[in-house]
Amino acid sequence: MEFEAIPGVGAKTASALAELEAPEEALRTGDVAAIASAPGLSPGRAARIARGAIRLDHDDPGGFLATERAREIHRDLLALVRERAVTDYAARRLETFYPSRRASRIEEARGFVERAMERDPDPDVLAALEDVVPLERPGDVRVSERCLATRDAERYAEAREAVPELPVEIVEDARGLAELARGYATVVALDEAFAGVDVSGDVRVRPDAVEDPADIVPERALAFFARNRGSIRGAIDVHRAAGLEAPCEVDGLESAMDRLGADGTVAGDDELDRLARAVDDLDAAVGTAESVANDRLREAIRERDVTIEGSDLLSLVEQGAGADSLLARELSEEYDAAVAAAREHLLDALDLDSGEADLARRILDDDPTFPVERDEEAVARLREELVAARDRRAAERKRELAATLTDRREGVEELVRGALELDVELAISRFARDFGCTTAEFGGDGVAIEGGRSPLLPEAREEVEPVDYEVTGPTLLSGVNSGGKTSTLDLVAAVAVLAHMGFPVPADHVRLRRFEELHYHEKSQGTLDAGAFESTVRDFADLATGADGRLVLVDELESITEPGASARIVAGILETLAERDATAVFVSHMAGEIRERADVAVGVDGIEAVGIVDGELRVDRSPTKGRLARSTPELIVEKLAAEDGNEGDRGGFYGRLLEKFE
Repeated sequence: MEFEAIPGVGAKTASALAELEAPEEALRTGDVAAIASAPGLSPGRAARIARGAIRLDHDDPGGFLATERAREIHRDLLALVRERAVTDYAARRLETFYPSRRASRIEEARGFVERAMERDPDPDVLAALEDVVPLERPGDVRVSERCLATRDAERYAEAREAVPELPVEIVEDARGLAELARGYATVVALDEAFAGVDVSGDVRVRPDAVEDPADIVPERALAFFARNRGSIRGAIDVHRAAGLEAPCEVDGLESAMDRLGADGTVAGDDELDRLARAVDDLDAAVGTAESVANDRLREAIRERDVTIEGSDLLSLVEQGAGADSLLARELSEEYDAAVAAAREHLLDALDLDSGEADLARRILDDDPTFPVERDEEAVARLREELVAARDRRAAERKRELAATLTDRREGVEELVRGALELDVELAISRFARDFGCTTAEFGGDGVAIEGGRSPLLPEAREEVEPVDYEVTGPTLLSGVNSGGKTSTLDLVAAVAVLAHMGFPVPADHVRLRRFEELHYHEKSQGTLDAGAFESTVRDFADLATGADGRLVLVDELESITEPGASARIVAGILETLAERDATAVFVSHMAGEIRERADVAVGVDGIEAVGIVDGELRVDRSPTKGRLARSTPELIVEKLAAEDGNEGDRGGFYGRLLEKFE
């Protein structure tokens, strides 16, 4: 796919899209999250790009929504669907659906939507979806205790780009490698020439390291799974609650993730935990061991029966006056016992193994001295041993766990993507259920609606009176004020927009033609001045050119100018629409006058008022074909004439007024 051929995509955006792992697949499937991961693209921009790619794929020039009111209808309908999405991803993904004039795009969308309508919006599934978000690829992983080394500048640049998590160093020879080994816990040499070099420290020769970064930097995979832990677990819950077949073995995945700490470290390894605690507790444990030894010795000195009083001996010893000789001569057994107790405490506190215990015993000297003090070099050696053992163990466990999780990476991506796409489907399903929608049938001329309920009305669905309406060719829609004429136009527009999106329509049954464009002109607010009137007439002049087969909806166009002139203008517009094979509904209070002015057959439908009850107008909301509806004033005069028909001259007055409507 040529990215710059997508509407709205320039060279800079095309370059950003090219950086994606699978840009064409993301564009083809409308994967807004994947597209938005390209540098500099927001989710909203990603949705527009995906929509443009779909148009390009179907050779769709766009422009079905030909007026601002038509676009507003689309926005309002889409908002009703989007507000039924749980995830932000689904809300954005729904923006890739648009009304199209291309049959291929409509059928493609209908295939998706029909599958979606079969989904059951189970509350447990919707609750699980709240934890699912698009997967994030951490870019902030840095490892300081490990490095890559090479003596080749080109290899250096390649390594820095392929493995940004690790430092990369230039070395000239084995001596430089040895110097690096003193500063890093592990050095990975990338050059085959270093094979067999005898260097102290953890130095590994891995010429293939750049091609297999998972082994040398397992933190990359671990960070990915740690960062996305909540979303992955949420996706697992979604698949289980919805009874979906998972693209990977989820029990094993959960088991592996249980071994992963929230910070990307390995959890649940007893030996690693032991070593980590020993490193953390070393100084405190040694300090406590010193206290144990000194407390035992103090007690022994106080109780010792010697030539001088024990308290005097204690004072001398603490002043350092011959302490070593006094202890060796008088308290050697007590000293040995005190040090033994201290060592036992140290071994128990740190939970050391046999090799580590030998190092720990050297921390307290066997030669009597008071106070007993640690051997700092011995402490440093034990710490070095514990840290090295901890890091080796952590690295091994990281590599093992990273390998296990990396093998599941592709399945996890499908798992989360499947959950997010399910939310898209469930939003459509919920919309269809909430508004009693069905799949529209394309064919024939015009629009035929049975049991339609406009989703744009503020009332609840059960409170909306269903409407039956069929229209072909140019038609005038008459009716009383507040009788539902504008709502009928909105219903026709909503049906047309949703059907051309491939979405279900809010009716019991709908058949309609596949239209080229939707023109919807809403009622103007008051009479227009000369300039505005001229602009409006120019808008309608555009209907005389371009594609045939449009759907045109107009609400009380006569309000733009004087009644006599407007009747002539509307009649002329209807004549043009008839020539262009358009389906048109013009709401007008001047339907009779317009029909008389038109030189073509113009249908007139009426929304009939059945009467006035308790001061309220009662209306049959479904237009009656071929009937010019009576106006509200006529109904009121008729009501007055019926009520006062036997009251003399006043009844005659009402009757005379009523005759004027005939």
